[in-house]
Amino acid sequence: MMTLTNCLIVFILVSVICNNGVEAFHRIYPDLQSVSAHSVNKLHRTGFHFQPNRNWINDPNGPMYYKGIYHLFYQYNPKGAVWGNIVWGHSVSKDLINWKELQPALYPSKPFDRYGCWSGSATILPGKGPVILYTGVVDKRSNEVQCIAVPANASDPLLTKWVKPDRLNPIVTADHGMNGSVFRDPTTAWLGKDGQWRILVGGKREDTGVAYLYRSRNFLKWIRAKHPIHSAKRTGMWECPDFYPVSLEGKNGLDSSMMGNSVKHVLKNSLDITRYEYYTIGTYIQNQDKYIPDKTSEDGWGGLRYDYGNFYASKSFFDPSKNRRIIWGWANESDTKEDDVKKGWAGIQAIPRTVWLDSSGRQLRQWPVEELNRLRGKEVEMNKQKLKKGSYVEVKGITAAQADLEVTFSFSSLDKAEAFDPKWENAEDLCAEKGTKVRGGVGPFGLLTLASKKLEEYTPVFFRIFKASNKHKILMCSDAKSSSLNRELYKPSFAGFVNVDLGNTKKLSLRSLIDHSVVESFGVGGKTNILSRVYPTLAVKEKAHLFVFNNGTEQITVENLKAWSMKTARRN
Repeated sequence: MMTLTNCLIVFILVSVICNNGVEAFHRIYPDLQSVSAHSVNKLHRTGFHFQPNRNWINDPNGPMYYKGIYHLFYQYNPKGAVWGNIVWGHSVSKDLINWKELQPALYPSKPFDRYGCWSGSATILPGKGPVILYTGVVDKRSNEVQCIAVPANASDPLLTKWVKPDRLNPIVTADHGMNGSVFRDPTTAWLGKDGQWRILVGGKREDTGVAYLYRSRNFLKWIRAKHPIHSAKRTGMWECPDFYPVSLEGKNGLDSSMMGNSVKHVLKNSLDITRYEYYTIGTYIQNQDKYIPDKTSEDGWGGLRYDYGNFYASKSFFDPSKNRRIIWGWANESDTKEDDVKKGWAGIQAIPRTVWLDSSGRQLRQWPVEELNRLRGKEVEMNKQKLKKGSYVEVKGITAAQADLEVTFSFSSLDKAEAFDPKWENAEDLCAEKGTKVRGGVGPFGLLTLASKKLEEYTPVFFRIFKASNKHKILMCSDAKSSSLNRELYKPSFAGFVNVDLGNTKKLSLRSLIDHSVVESFGVGGKTNILSRVYPTLAVKEKAHLFVFNNGTEQITVENLKAWSMKTARRN
């Protein structure tokens, strides 16, 4: 949806196309948008990750907790398994795990959203109830405006019907000189001490990513601040911005309007160019409406990420029932569009994650919401298992295709760690170059998930330790190269470095959620996280296996491993 000087076709992780001089962020297949499968293929459907009964989904929208119920909205195609015909799907839950699908909340029906009801957020106004802010598309050139929707009945805990007041909409339009085709995804609002509400809207000026700030005293009339709250050169379009406070004291989440000396702020943006998300931690100066990232937070492509895998367009919300902030993220497919249409569905949501500021103050940490543990069934355990170089041991006794696993690895010495070459600063390139088959000193070691019995297929999640000039570099990988015998699949090497000091402890922990076509992993208590979408051909259902392995010369010990067969979450 970006205006281009020259109409180019770019392929970066996902395909990007041009229409009428406007760059689109989803590949469009007009002949497939309304093709509905006769039946849904359940071979790779997830057991406990959120997905509708059929068809395409992408961005999570407007998550909130209201009158004892969790609401999740999402970009949804009710007619097919590729992007198109987008409405706001709507599901509700009492525990974030088991869901009931309702009728779509929003769909194109007005002149201000005739060509699309795109992503946005929900804000609960004190004493009044929730409102939705979303991006409406007004014409075929994808000019975008910001719109408001309110419940038809705020006393209805399910919020089954929403209305878009004609006299109010659109509430925000791009000013003269702004590019209206790169102007979208309003955030949850926060209330300042001056009595004004504020929101951010993502945008772009040439190659500079921008978070425009708007203020309102009544939530109806919005005025753009003279300057964006923040911007960064050479980052491209900032989609799905998110802005929220985090506490310097403990793990509790904070309401979006919380300010004070014990608070930092997080600014997250989804970069349309890379299809990855980046965040910074910094200081919000309210009287200037200015956000300044800390010097320890890099602003741009080399910065911190919630997840180093297939995770995009995330949206957070404050859950007052448990004083926590929760993040939802979209996990797109690695399958082909033809297979998506054939199987009748595409896209899932990552497990909702609790997020808080690490004690170092330099990064966030994330962990699956505690409610997920209620799905744990049969448990197996492994303790003090030695793994010599080249060895792998099967974790038996659970359903390896639908499992939850927590493991701690230890090693007695770091003397054999390989020297770190500065050219390896790109973790994904390093993961692709080294993989699991290239023997190292300390590592690679970890898990072989969704593995076939003879290891023709497997999705490894593993660590590898290097010795840098003044510290050790810990690489965490989830490498899909060997995940399937199907050569047409997108099978990337996802990776990130883990910020942990091994001087005090020679241990590394890992949690992996394995769910048929997704492996979602959390390294060292949620410091580095990687979600991979994979489609094995052999390692499916009861034919899937799970192993611990070590291909380094240093012996590794599985100090403790617990794994659980996971029950299937209820849907409808």
